[in-house]
Amino acid sequence: MSGGQCIRHLGGVMLVLVRCIVVMAAIVFIQNVSARADDYPNRAVTLIVPWAPAGAVDTVARIIAPKMSERLGKAVVIENRGGAGSTLGTAISAKAAPDGYTLGMPGSGSMAVGPAMYKQLPYDPTKDFAPMALIGRVPFVLVVNAALPVKTVPELIAYAKANKIFYASGGPGSPHHIYAEMFKGMTGIEMTHVPYKGSADAIKDVVAGHVQMMFSDSVPSIPLIQSGAIRALGVTTLARWSTAPEIPPLNEAGVPGFDAAGWFMVSGPAGTPQPIVERLHNDLKAIMGLADVQQAVNRTGVVPVVSPPLAELPKFIATEKERWGKVVAQAGLAGTQ
Repeated sequence: MSGGQCIRHLGGVMLVLVRCIVVMAAIVFIQNVSARADDYPNRAVTLIVPWAPAGAVDTVARIIAPKMSERLGKAVVIENRGGAGSTLGTAISAKAAPDGYTLGMPGSGSMAVGPAMYKQLPYDPTKDFAPMALIGRVPFVLVVNAALPVKTVPELIAYAKANKIFYASGGPGSPHHIYAEMFKGMTGIEMTHVPYKGSADAIKDVVAGHVQMMFSDSVPSIPLIQSGAIRALGVTTLARWSTAPEIPPLNEAGVPGFDAAGWFMVSGPAGTPQPIVERLHNDLKAIMGLADVQQAVNRTGVVPVVSPPLAELPKFIATEKERWGKVVAQAGLAGTQ
């Protein structure tokens, strides 16, 4: 055998060896993933809520976490990581190990509005997550301080045109923020934004009169509306709010065409093994279909959702991102954070 033939022969042997190593590595990887999925979970699961305690998402998380624990056989521990309109906690869950032991509850603020408002985010809503189940939709309610001399939306608009108005939110890019900016744009009034770390803190200052109004999620606002500490002028959805059907939709109350609702889901980081994603999807879908869970969630003012199939969730995120990106741009808020 000539020298050239030897080299070609050795090269062929090396190529075969490399291919064998690649195949073996792939087999080991698949076996490891399968073993992790079969053994899942063997310890507690952390559920990161990207909002401060006592808001709508946090409250619903505390309703479903015990049910998840029952089905998984391990504790589901809630960790509140609020800030930056929920993008902070969402980023933490996106960068976690993709093993099913750290999940997040991102929503419309961090996945659809934030990408348009923030110049740079440490995650991509369409690439860095393994969405598992849509959990709920959140109608918001326009509330004002009880001492403010307005009882209707037209009266608020007239008041805002003659006086300086401050509105609170759960942070830049949060639904509280973007809905207020939509309201500004659709009514032609001016208001000054005062951001907080979450809706529970924000609404306290509405009650105290430090800010005059906000678009609030249901959980912190319901008892305050019922007690008279704040006044509700309208809800953000076209349909009436089942929790308080006496409050008119803004579309009927003086802002034609106003229609918005927040949403949130459970997700893991991209790369989470598909068997784990499928198990959690099925578990969460079953949990959200339970009568007692639906009743408990409805009492918070959140609309419970029995999730669409896994294949539809990435499309849902992409569609919502495009929709709210246009709203942010029209409001002049693109890249302002």
